[in-house]
Amino acid sequence: MVIAMANICREPSRTFGEYLLIPGYSSKECVVENVSLKTPAVRFKRGEQPAISLNVPLVSAIMQSVSDNNMAVALAREGGMSFIYASQSIEKEAEMVAKVKNYKAGYVQSESNLRHDMTLADVLALKGKTGHSTMAVTEDGTGNSKLLGIVTGRDYRVSRMSTDTPVSEFMTPFDKLITAPSNTTLSEANDLIWEHKLNSLPIISDDGKLKYFVFRKDYEEHKENLDSLLDSEKRYMVGAGINSRDYSERVPALVEAGADLLCIDSSEGFTEWQKITLGWVKSQYGDSVKIGAGNVVDREGFRFLADNGADFIKVGIGGGSICITREQKGIGRGQATSLIEVCDERNKYFEETGIYVPICSDGGIVHDYHMTLALAMGADFIMLGRYFSRFDESPTNKLMINGSYVKEYWGEGSNRARNWQRYDMGGDPSLTFEEGVDSYVPYAGPLKDNVTRSLSKVRSTMCNCGCMSISELHENAKLTVVSSTSIVEGGAHDVILKESKV
Repeated sequence: MVIAMANICREPSRTFGEYLLIPGYSSKECVVENVSLKTPAVRFKRGEQPAISLNVPLVSAIMQSVSDNNMAVALAREGGMSFIYASQSIEKEAEMVAKVKNYKAGYVQSESNLRHDMTLADVLALKGKTGHSTMAVTEDGTGNSKLLGIVTGRDYRVSRMSTDTPVSEFMTPFDKLITAPSNTTLSEANDLIWEHKLNSLPIISDDGKLKYFVFRKDYEEHKENLDSLLDSEKRYMVGAGINSRDYSERVPALVEAGADLLCIDSSEGFTEWQKITLGWVKSQYGDSVKIGAGNVVDREGFRFLADNGADFIKVGIGGGSICITREQKGIGRGQATSLIEVCDERNKYFEETGIYVPICSDGGIVHDYHMTLALAMGADFIMLGRYFSRFDESPTNKLMINGSYVKEYWGEGSNRARNWQRYDMGGDPSLTFEEGVDSYVPYAGPLKDNVTRSLSKVRSTMCNCGCMSISELHENAKLTVVSSTSIVEGGAHDVILKESKV
């Protein structure tokens, strides 16, 4: 008889909220404008450059409620990357990838469309859902049929009009619109906008069908977005999720559609299924197709995936805001502890092999400063779900709940998503119990505004630490564990706060 017991980690697993950064010496050159957030996204050898890098260290989660083609374009415009969700048909996922790759910067496909026989009530409902004030009126109510007119906020007054007024009575009809043919360049379109003092310019095909809008506001954004993540053909870059079941059909479709980076979407990556999936992709495509894997929470999991060819490795189990894996199954680990251990092993692997495998921290981000902590602990980039789900560009509905705007947000392990492939352990193709919840998150507005604010905090904190790049932060950051009373001390305390006036 062999007497044995479980291998017990004596140290508690910790979260980001239990750490603070200690300031370091900052030179006069260490200012926010000089901080680079460029970071490797895929493995590379010592002395070489990675085939794919991100201009900012943010990627959006492989989730139905987060990452579609609209999110992918918006995030790539800011320098990050979205991973289109895999819990849909192969054809639909490939179509979303293709939309991103075919997206013409500055040319916007109409997402808010009306028929002429709809009413003001329909206009208001559509505006509440999408937030768009410019709506195309087309022959069949889709964004690519014959254009009949446009409705903007200047065309109606809710206080003076009945909500059952037909759109045809107050829209700006086609014969009063200034439009441009489909061969119009972006520069020419912007000249027309400025010449005629327009807010938007419809781009029309030869047979009168709506192709795109060009918006005045996008002109300034285009000039500002110097960090846009573009491929060699100046197209936005996009990632895509896959699973360990139908990869032999899904991967070829996604590669043909133009996906720049793949990632196995799984709650747990230390499995033979991921080894098989990675092996198949590498045997079919060699090094031409890049693929990440995960998730893992310790050094053994990292070694397993690194040795099997993962181009980046995701860290985190149970730390997502909608994830209930820990309470359902009792597995997981505090995100900070997981990240510190895995990144330590990543560094050892690099010393031994000369191969650097980037780490993606997935989960556990509650506050913006947690992003900086994750990077300081060794992450190369961060995957976020709840954070991005709050923005205009996420694919979920915007609703009014108890007087406040919210957006829907649900986990891939919820009954709503039914993404059994993500939790697949080789058994029956079904989801026998939930590992995610269905929820709301506070609506936060446009992605650009929020990402700009968050990354400003990251850059500022890096300057406080005397670091002007993520690699310098990895090398020089100093962190301290904080006590429960220290956490209280860190917020406003022992004062009577004034009520903020909106």
